[in-house]
Amino acid sequence: MSAKAASRRVLAFGLSVAVAVFLADQASKAWVLYGLGFIHCPACVPVEVTPFFDLVMVWNRGISYGLLPAGSPLEVWLLIGFSLGMSLVLAWWLLKAETGWLALGLGLVIGGALGNVIDRFAYGAVADFFHFHAFGKSWYVFNVADAAIVMGVVAILIDALFIARPAKAPELEGVSDDAR
Repeated sequence: MSAKAASRRVLAFGLSVAVAVFLADQASKAWVLYGLGFIHCPACVPVEVTPFFDLVMVWNRGISYGLLPAGSPLEVWLLIGFSLGMSLVLAWWLLKAETGWLALGLGLVIGGALGNVIDRFAYGAVADFFHFHAFGKSWYVFNVADAAIVMGVVAILIDALFIARPAKAPELEGVSDDAR
């Protein structure tokens, strides 16, 4: 397979991952918000799914873990702009991706970021509802997009730390192409 065809396959894979994450995130949010009716009760009674997993309703006005909460419409728009800008940077990086791990990671992060942008645009906050807890410990409440972003960062780290790259020939300054 040519390098150009391989590059197109990696790009198509990354974009497919981004679209799948975005759709899964939006479908899960629609189910929880409208199917379970959580959109109508900001402090709904948690739905116990298992002894260690509940569905709860939390509106996250900030970024991860509620950091940098947006208290005004301007701040919400700044977070939307930041997320869209980062998604564009990551999409540009995806265009240059050479490995499946990097394409997977970038696709996960892009799809997750865009899923959360839709929430900020529609509701002014991100809908979080998955809550895991066990042995007296409670993890933060999150959604499909948040999980995808975390998994995407892990995939990018795996690519950076463990995926071998072919060595590139050193550039020889001052030597003409004919002499090489």
